[in-house]
Amino acid sequence: MREQLAYKPKPGEIPTNPGVYRFRDAHGRVLYVGKAKNLRQRLSNYFAPLHTLHERTRRMVTTAASVEWTVVPTDVDSLQLEYQWIKEFDPPYNVRYRDDKSYPFMAITLADEAPRVMVTRNRRIPGAKYFGPFPKVWAVHDTIDLMIKVFPIRTCSDSSYKRAMQTGRPCFPGQIGKCGGPCSHRVTIAEHRAIVDDFIAFMQGGDERFTRDLTARMKAAAAAMDYEHAAVLRDKLASIEAVLNKSALVLPADTDADLFGIAEDELSAAVQHFVIRGGRVRGVSSTTIDKELDISGGDLVDQILQRVYGDAAPADIPRRVLVPVLPPDADELEQWLRGKRGKAVEIAVAQRGQRAELLRNATLNAQQALLRHKTRRTSDYSARTQALGDLQEALGMDEAPLRIECFDISHLQGTNVVGSMVVFEDGLPRKDQYRSFSIAETTDDTDSIHQVLTRRLAHLDRPDEPEAAPSEEGAVVKKRPRFAYPPQLLIVDGGKPQVEAAARALRESGHEEIALCGIAKRLEEIWLPGDDFPVILPRTSEALYLVQRLRDEAHRFAISHQRRRRKRDIRSVLSEVPGLGDARIRALLRHFGSVSALRGATVAQIEELPGIGPKLAETVFRHLQGDLREEAPTP
Repeated sequence: MREQLAYKPKPGEIPTNPGVYRFRDAHGRVLYVGKAKNLRQRLSNYFAPLHTLHERTRRMVTTAASVEWTVVPTDVDSLQLEYQWIKEFDPPYNVRYRDDKSYPFMAITLADEAPRVMVTRNRRIPGAKYFGPFPKVWAVHDTIDLMIKVFPIRTCSDSSYKRAMQTGRPCFPGQIGKCGGPCSHRVTIAEHRAIVDDFIAFMQGGDERFTRDLTARMKAAAAAMDYEHAAVLRDKLASIEAVLNKSALVLPADTDADLFGIAEDELSAAVQHFVIRGGRVRGVSSTTIDKELDISGGDLVDQILQRVYGDAAPADIPRRVLVPVLPPDADELEQWLRGKRGKAVEIAVAQRGQRAELLRNATLNAQQALLRHKTRRTSDYSARTQALGDLQEALGMDEAPLRIECFDISHLQGTNVVGSMVVFEDGLPRKDQYRSFSIAETTDDTDSIHQVLTRRLAHLDRPDEPEAAPSEEGAVVKKRPRFAYPPQLLIVDGGKPQVEAAARALRESGHEEIALCGIAKRLEEIWLPGDDFPVILPRTSEALYLVQRLRDEAHRFAISHQRRRRKRDIRSVLSEVPGLGDARIRALLRHFGSVSALRGATVAQIEELPGIGPKLAETVFRHLQGDLREEAPTP
């Protein structure tokens, strides 16, 4: 492999100013856009010896045929230019966004003579004011139905409104009290516009003012014995409270913020965006991101904020932006957002209290969205077919691997070693054929892989076992055990050393006809036996998603098996203590909550439990210190 790129700029040619750079291929297509506070320092990283680069970065720079840059006066200018170029050129090596779904919004058509409120997924209505997104369409309709009881603005279509204004007869929603627009002849155009302004003010977080005003007016009407008007105000107040109850107060009532929860792996990320106004979650949206190059969490946050606020209206940019990790150019991003909003904007990390709790909730939603994104591709028939075909081509197999088995090893700092085998047929998991392996003695992960594969492959050579019941003709039917079905492909979790250990097991068992590969988690590389360089599957490859899911499922199954063993181990150790029966063992585990807490307890703390005296507490303590080694699981 060559170590120098032909288009590498000459020494001293790259300036040290802030700016934005573009890599282009031989046809002039922009492959990647990036920004830097110091162009020379940043670009020199791309022209380091190729063997030192991240595998995907190496593929990008070797695909490129030229690099160009533009110097700008300030870091904020480079941020703005980077956003414009990414939007214009859509480079394949920058992060790619794909909305999880098209969310419904509540829109108020302010450009109309008499603005209407409507439910829409179209975010390009001229002059419209949007609220949301909402998770469900019915949630928007329910909110509108409650709101128009307090703020009776128009809900009818434009054609109905024009016909009503021409004929002088209210539209149908107006006739049944569902529309309070001018066509109902209850308000003028100016009065309707004032109601619309109040509607928008309420939705933007002014709920306390309206609640106080309605409460005061209701009490005044009741004091004046105008009970009918008081009842009307009471119903309006109930509608406002119903709207507020649908959105619980999650932060202080004066808080306007956007919060981002992020879950990611090596190739993808899912983002949950919580829009918080007046301390309440007013909207939630989900976005999935494809990553081509290896970027840090801070750089990912940088790209997300640019994308969310690049074309945002000033009113849609909040006072505070809460993120899981600060981007490296947080100060420049704050200046950029301040210029767009016209007021100060703070980018902060949600570290404690209500903010941290809300971030954990958003992150959990992002994790679930990422899982859905990955499994959706492998559950679709056409996607599965494409994945198996791509995998056959990438690995040079004669036929598509209809049965794939994946193996993983898990241990506790070298002890309590277990292995797992998961099976996928036609791209779908066959959980009834999963197997787990206990490994008594091993030297390292490669030895464990060799042991597990040897034990698994031994079943392929065992003769068919007779089924218990004879057939109708009276002959005993031979039934092949499911564990003896030969796979077309074996996958191991690991890189070149693990693959070579598995290949040795295949040779020793005489089953070299079975294809083999390994997936290295750090770079998501596919390793083949005997190859010095890995196979790099495209980030959008269905085959890569299938292999990832196999690896993740094998890891999950191994950890689950290990946890079950550890639970049995702690009970077996405690059961050896004289005078400690099942009831006291359960009481100990229930009181301390975890094995690590029990192991860290002192004799005095153990003695606090009813029925455990000083001598028994001392015995339990000695057994725990001598026999347990509770550590975090190591994949």
